[in-house]
Amino acid sequence: MSRRRVNVLLLVVFFSNILHHYSNAQHLDRLRARKAGIVIGILNTGKYNAITDVSGVQVGHTTIIAGDSIRSGVTAILPHDGNIFQEKVPAAIYLGNAFGKLAGSTQVEELGELETPIILTNTLSVPTAMNAVLEYLLNVPENENVQSINPVVGETNDGWLNDIRGRHIKTSHVIKAITSAEGGHVQEGALGAGTGTTCFGFKGGIGTASRVLPDSRGGYTIGVLVQTNFGGILQINGAPVGRELNSYSFQKDVSSQEEGSCMIVVATDAPLLSRNLKRLAKRAILGIAKTGGFCSNGSGDYVIAFSTNKKARINYGAPPTPKNIEILPNNAMSALFLAAVEATEEAIINSLFMATTVKGRHGHTAETIPLERVLDVCKKYNVLHWNETLPPHQTSNE
Repeated sequence: MSRRRVNVLLLVVFFSNILHHYSNAQHLDRLRARKAGIVIGILNTGKYNAITDVSGVQVGHTTIIAGDSIRSGVTAILPHDGNIFQEKVPAAIYLGNAFGKLAGSTQVEELGELETPIILTNTLSVPTAMNAVLEYLLNVPENENVQSINPVVGETNDGWLNDIRGRHIKTSHVIKAITSAEGGHVQEGALGAGTGTTCFGFKGGIGTASRVLPDSRGGYTIGVLVQTNFGGILQINGAPVGRELNSYSFQKDVSSQEEGSCMIVVATDAPLLSRNLKRLAKRAILGIAKTGGFCSNGSGDYVIAFSTNKKARINYGAPPTPKNIEILPNNAMSALFLAAVEATEEAIINSLFMATTVKGRHGHTAETIPLERVLDVCKKYNVLHWNETLPPHQTSNE
């Protein structure tokens, strides 16, 4: 073989190794928690380990990135693929800390019903999103005579990375998120309503996870989606990751990585009405605590919980007569509570693991969490792959 040919082959191998290393590094930066060996809790996940494992639930995103300072977006969560106003779902809201805006919350609390898609966006775009939901639903067939709609819109403040005062979210962006919503795999990380958010001093964003109860507990599914934008002292499965990475609230001064918000959406197919849905929503806040968040004074931490169970739906215009439905009793709630905590905790970690570095307004940069260092900490505290010795029927999806 000629020396020239050997040199060419060596160059091919050299660059192949570089590309392979780069590909692995890029892939490692975007692993979901379970793929990285972090198994949270004891319950099995659904097929996609996402809120869309709850039958009928759909998620859509619109991401807006422009110039050097526009970093924002919209995420829409649809309880089912029908006319949501005509087929309302039981719902409830719980406030961890109410330094935020959740439009439409009072009517949900009063009636125990959700009649629109849930929209997540940035703080100053809540009015635009509300108007977009109105426009969308008023133009849905069968809604021609509707004269009152209660849009539910939540937010976190992405003003550190995004030109939030420019109010770049438009009606078309919100409608696009709604109309593009689908089931199955859910994109996570720095996109949609999570494009400009930060969490625990790193890039945050959209995360999701699910749990499925064993048949002996009804076999119900619980799915969670989060928009993370809050501070604290990160811990994963109890390992003090934030402390080990030297990145945590109050590290430098009292304002360091303290403020922020977390929007949590909990879906289930269990037959629940608003009272027990609110109890379920309360438990999701514990998922924040288990990751090291503490609902600071400036944090808007809201949970919206709803049931997709078809027998529990509320038909618009139904006659005012009694309706008999089967609902779970209080003593059937504990497993659902556990599922909500586990799924929320994992969704938050997924939002961190799947987010990529974003540079935005005034050159501010939110770095992706250093996954290799995180995994080293988890190894140090022996919190990786704990389920490898579980029986086959207890293995979980990634």
